[in-house]
Amino acid sequence: MDKRTFIKSGLGLAGLSLLNPLESIKAFGDSTPFVLPKLGFGFSDMEPKMDARTMEIHYSKHHAAYVEKLNEELKKGGFQYNSLDELIGKYANQNKAIRNQGGGHWNHSFMWKGLSKPGASQMSNNLKIDLITAFDSLEAFHVQLNMAAMERFGSGWVWFCKGANGQLFISSTANQDNPLMKIDGILNGKPLLGIDVWEHAYYLKYYNKRLDFLYAYLDCVNWAEVERLMNER
Repeated sequence: MDKRTFIKSGLGLAGLSLLNPLESIKAFGDSTPFVLPKLGFGFSDMEPKMDARTMEIHYSKHHAAYVEKLNEELKKGGFQYNSLDELIGKYANQNKAIRNQGGGHWNHSFMWKGLSKPGASQMSNNLKIDLITAFDSLEAFHVQLNMAAMERFGSGWVWFCKGANGQLFISSTANQDNPLMKIDGILNGKPLLGIDVWEHAYYLKYYNKRLDFLYAYLDCVNWAEVERLMNER
């Protein structure tokens, strides 16, 4: 079923069940290109911690390129998925484009949701208790997060995650990998916070000073979103 036939059929997600299960998933995947998510803030809203020009380039150039190249790969067909999470979970370990471009799209979409205006979001007491329980202190949590980011050689991401056993942990991944990917060497878990440490995320303002960027970034975290994800089943 091509895109036009699928749209003309008037089938929504509920209507997919009328098709062969595997064909319905493939039809949904092949006929629905991914798009840039709308941001919940303006490019200048993170000033002075993150400059507007960097935010604009990061979103409209880098993230947009991942979406475009991911859609180009999906046009080849043969992918069966219902969501971006499922797509990268199933295919990242066998398809380089899905791993890099799909990972780039997922990582950035996730990151934007975890940002808020500097100082606008504070940790709740419950979240503080969870972090102190897991890392001994809030300072230790920040230190481990910064260390994971600083020890990531080259480009990559640092993650604060919740494991399948409920344990909270910090890890980092190279390039556009993330903890949802079933790839050897990647510690799997549910991401609660993701920080992009590619140079394009900070170079215009912070040059090569990644640690300065990390301190600034923590002032822009939407801690309410982190807590929501932590408590989500």
